[in-house]
Amino acid sequence: MIKCILWLIPCLFVLNGLAQKANYKEAERFMRGKAEGLVGSTKVRPSYLKKSDKFWYSYQTGDGVRYYFVDPKAKLHRELFDREFMAGEISKHTHGPVNYKKLPVSGVTFKEDEKTMKFQVDTFRFEYNIYTNRLVKIDSARKKEDVKPSKPKGLVGTYSPDSTYIVYAKEHDLYMLSVKDSVETRLTTDGEIKYSYARFDTDTTKKKVDARVTWFDNSERFYVRRSDRRKIKTLFIVNNLSSRPQLQEYEYVMAGDQEVQQEELFLVDTTSKKMIKVPVEKWKDQTMRAFSPDKKVTSLYFMRKKRTCDEIDICRVDPETGEVKVLINEISKPYFNNEFYNLSILNEGKDIIWWSERTGHGHFYLYDGEGNLKNAITSGDWTAGKIIKIDTVGRTIYFNAYGQAKGQCPYYARVNKARLDGGKVEILSPEQATHEAYFSESGRYFVDNYSRADMEPRSVLRDNKGKVILELASPDLTRLYETGWKMPEAFTVKAADGATDLYGFMWKPFDFDSTLHYPIISYVYPGPQTEAIPLEFSVSAVYNVALAQVGFVVVTFGHRGGSPMRDKWYHTFGYNNLRDYPLADDKYGIEQLADRFNFIDKSKVGIFGHSGGGFMSTAALCTYPDFYTAAVSSAGNHDNNIYNQWWGETHHGVREVKSFEKKTVKDSVTGKDTTISVEKIKFETKIPTNIELARNLKGYLMLVTGDVDNNVHPANTLRMADALLRAGKNFDLVILPGQAHGFGGIQQAFYQRKMWYHFAKHLLGDYSSEQFREIDAFMRL
Repeated sequence: MIKCILWLIPCLFVLNGLAQKANYKEAERFMRGKAEGLVGSTKVRPSYLKKSDKFWYSYQTGDGVRYYFVDPKAKLHRELFDREFMAGEISKHTHGPVNYKKLPVSGVTFKEDEKTMKFQVDTFRFEYNIYTNRLVKIDSARKKEDVKPSKPKGLVGTYSPDSTYIVYAKEHDLYMLSVKDSVETRLTTDGEIKYSYARFDTDTTKKKVDARVTWFDNSERFYVRRSDRRKIKTLFIVNNLSSRPQLQEYEYVMAGDQEVQQEELFLVDTTSKKMIKVPVEKWKDQTMRAFSPDKKVTSLYFMRKKRTCDEIDICRVDPETGEVKVLINEISKPYFNNEFYNLSILNEGKDIIWWSERTGHGHFYLYDGEGNLKNAITSGDWTAGKIIKIDTVGRTIYFNAYGQAKGQCPYYARVNKARLDGGKVEILSPEQATHEAYFSESGRYFVDNYSRADMEPRSVLRDNKGKVILELASPDLTRLYETGWKMPEAFTVKAADGATDLYGFMWKPFDFDSTLHYPIISYVYPGPQTEAIPLEFSVSAVYNVALAQVGFVVVTFGHRGGSPMRDKWYHTFGYNNLRDYPLADDKYGIEQLADRFNFIDKSKVGIFGHSGGGFMSTAALCTYPDFYTAAVSSAGNHDNNIYNQWWGETHHGVREVKSFEKKTVKDSVTGKDTTISVEKIKFETKIPTNIELARNLKGYLMLVTGDVDNNVHPANTLRMADALLRAGKNFDLVILPGQAHGFGGIQQAFYQRKMWYHFAKHLLGDYSSEQFREIDAFMRL
């Protein structure tokens, strides 16, 4: 009897596994790159007529492509033309068949009369009056491939506004030519490769080339920028798919490198032919960006940032003397938010808009032209995001804002407006969704496209007070719903501190059965500049929809140290802890969901991600080896010490180390030797790596990388693989030939399916893919 019972136990497990066998065919229907074809347009992208509030747009649904014309003032929204009529008229001239549901029109523009539409079909050009419905063939155009490239007109270089001079580079030095008498003046003698005045600083020809020059409007002087990249080290990748494997070299500054790019700025007077080097240097290894705020260049500014990323100067340069004045100095510990910071100089330098997190939330501040703070433009316990439009006459800014609705997910961008001189901020798009605005030139109207992962897209026309003027075209989701597609479900969990709310979405199989137990898989990206949460409507949600159909509950949610849309504390949480900061939150969030929903099997937990998500998923599997069962980590920066300088030094930190070196010099007065102390500064950082965790691996890991990834170098993945080999671990390694940091084409499809198979084997116990000789063999079963 006992033997019979023991024999039945494994049979029960087999039967249970069969009940949740991987559904690869259903996943295939919704895989990334395929599922999007089930839906046409989801947004209205207006093409505004010149100096007008009127616009046209095209929109694709299951009934083909339609073209619309909108006149906001008249509250008119209609089709530009009858498609069948237009197809017939075009056919009369082309003498060929025309599909009215997909008219072959291109190059659509409007004449200044705002009623004559111009477009091209194949080699024919047409004009069409949208009110009289009259189509006229203008002429025939040669096909693009028959057009021979025209020779450049005039001289190479940058002309002064009055066309008196032209400035160019030759063999990396700077030259100025008088157009009137063709007299050439050599202005520099110290240019060389990678320390050049030329726009392309690796040019090896002796020809005249464009220089990095910007003229002032009076034509009396110009400024020129020069970068010193001579000591920057390089990386290599091998293009294995060329006729002969080809070595490709590129510059790459890593976190902690002692040699980084240096920036210089010069002023040149056309009368004296003299150059003034602007004293931009303040901090060792600073970054610097020069700019002029107006189309007519009358002033010069630059912004410099400390290498430690926690201090910035906004400076103005005197165009005649090169004297530098610091207008704004700001310190922001531990680092400045790179995603939202904004500097706008208006009204010929009289007004300066500066974005700052000085209160813990990002907001806009108004300064006068001398750098004196006038007032806060926005304020409150919410975050002002990127500026959409500035109305200098009305002294109003339009911008995105986050977290204005308390108790709701703070990641949705609403369109707001605020007066430069302060006052009440107005929310123009109140719906809880991600809003994308396209303003007319006048600023009187804007097209508002908005949606959420769990809300169908909607497009409306609003005035600048937020009132909906017109409903625009809406997406046709009929075919999508016919497939059984369903939206994800929103949820909220607590972070590991038990207090911070984390927001996310859950995808289930479309044939979901609440009586079954499903493994759970977390799709991750740790930030700090963004998170993996989908903020707009998406058919595939990257890989999540398809992966859920295999037979999983797939989730993604935020982690402390993630999105800058919340507040400064949240997005800087991971500073000086770049590897580990999001892991406890992911684990605790999954535990809460498993406690909340009986259909989640918390004994079978998967995790996957790309780039930073690849780094995080491997770290999670090795940090909590008894919690996570399996991971797929693609293009992961497993060793951030060999990843780029910006990422590691900004988000983990870099330490400025000062020392003093004794040096013997001759006294200029006495001529005797004297000893002085010279200050030396270097920068150090040491970022924890996944390599250090390799010995902890218990679960099932699949590492993936493209072999020509010049962002996260393949060495990151190979170093992780090497550490696992040395630790005696078993794992899978996939190299995608010809793929850089983003995967595409057949390689991406291969990657998706390999991920399905990996999780199906180790979370569902379905090893059927081991028998597949073709990657999509399941489609023929």
